Amino acid sequence: MKKKLIVVVTTMIAGCSIFIGYVISHAHTTPQMAIRTYLFLSEHPISALTTGIVENRFQTELDRNSLELQNAKIYSLTRPPLDVSGNHLINVKVIKKGASYYAQSYGEA
Repeated sequence: MKKKLIVVVTTMIAGCSIFIGYVISHAHTTPQMAIRTYLFLSEHPISALTTGIVENRFQTELDRNSLELQNAKIYSLTRPPLDVSGNHLINVKVIKKGASYYAQSYGEA
């Protein structure tokens, strides 16, 4: 009985580890997934699932020089959540590093 319990617990730990590794490796494969991961981890889980994401070409063109150096683009959220200071989190900067994308708040245009 004790041996069976050890096998079950070990299998569960291995399964959870594989699942977490899969989620982490795929969380930054596209700009949209990076933004949704950023929203989810910054305490906006509902917005992470429901908001639309569009490329903000005006802001990207306006800040083209600095964004090109960082290999970044600006995206806008169609239904932005409120951040900690009470402002809407409208624009998000997405930086591409290697094959992964990373998101951070960018402020308003």
